[in-house]
Amino acid sequence: MTVIFILIGLSLIVAFIFLGIYIWSVKDGQYDDNYTPSVRILFDDNNIPLSEKEKEKEKKNNPNNKKSENN
Repeated sequence: MTVIFILIGLSLIVAFIFLGIYIWSVKDGQYDDNYTPSVRILFDDNNIPLSEKEKEKEKKNNPNNKKSENN
């Protein structure tokens, strides 16, 4: 029975050590993303595929789309 108490105590100590290391790394800026904001401007947000309904709405609402009217 005493072995269970020793193992629980040791596991709590190890868990608190890992929690302390995690908090320390967050405060130190380990998980800050400095790369993505600088290259986000290079990516095009208009590459999201449209559903068929959205394509039909876009064709109806776009006054520059003369191909569908001529055919």
